[in-house]
Amino acid sequence: MTMKLTILGSGSPEAYIRRASTGYLLEIGTDKILFDCGGGVVDNLIRSNRLPKDITHLFFTHYHSDHMMDYARLVHAAWDEGGAPIKVFGPKPLAKINEGYFGPDGVLQNDLRARTEAVPSQQVWVARGGTLPRPWPMPEITEIEPGFSYQGNGWTLGSAEATHGQPILECLAFSVEHEGKKFVYSGDTGINDRVAALSQDADFLLHWCYRGSGEEVHPVLQAMSPDPKDVAQMAQGAGVKRLYLTHFRIHMDTDAGHAAARNDLATHFDGEADIVEDLQTYQI
Repeated sequence: MTMKLTILGSGSPEAYIRRASTGYLLEIGTDKILFDCGGGVVDNLIRSNRLPKDITHLFFTHYHSDHMMDYARLVHAAWDEGGAPIKVFGPKPLAKINEGYFGPDGVLQNDLRARTEAVPSQQVWVARGGTLPRPWPMPEITEIEPGFSYQGNGWTLGSAEATHGQPILECLAFSVEHEGKKFVYSGDTGINDRVAALSQDADFLLHWCYRGSGEEVHPVLQAMSPDPKDVAQMAQGAGVKRLYLTHFRIHMDTDAGHAAARNDLATHFDGEADIVEDLQTYQI
């Protein structure tokens, strides 16, 4: 049994028709594992012929908006479809974020009261096969730190600290191993030894790329935003077999930009490598 990866969002915070914000679906058996849930990810989940209630696990790398803007929509839609509570993992303050949406004083309190207390809404719910009283959404929340590991149904997740939004945001990268294969998702990160170690001998590395080939930006941003050459060199040193770049920005999505990125990948990395697009799928 292989792992199947579907790209649900390969973009950035920029509103962009070609790319939703960040989200990646990894399917292993009956488990459907979502990494991050940025704006547009739920739409692409539906376009991929899946429903919010199908998601079993959600792992957040960090809480920049482009990685979590669709969280409330995902949980609410899965709840409204009668799905089981999603197991949600992420760094602090995940519990506070969830409470801010779905708690008794959360921003969705009026909607949830109307759907669960108003008689017409109750009858719609019963007609769809639901029972009363109807509880509010209750995702299973687990706050995690770098080094966290998790044992799923035939798969093992590992994590490492990413270099990105500290000290305001805790940031993570994740690995998943299943039947001798290893998938790694970098999250948003500068090149660092922890993520390189997590990527060691990965069969498939999905790595963010927020800077075009040779693009010069503010030195502080540049140190935390590797370009395709930087990522390729790290992956080559870590023994990665397949390398794919994601998180492309609008100005990077030109023919020349893609050609330069692919040239850097081919020059500095020996394995299969390319740039992902929304709704593409890969077998790992």
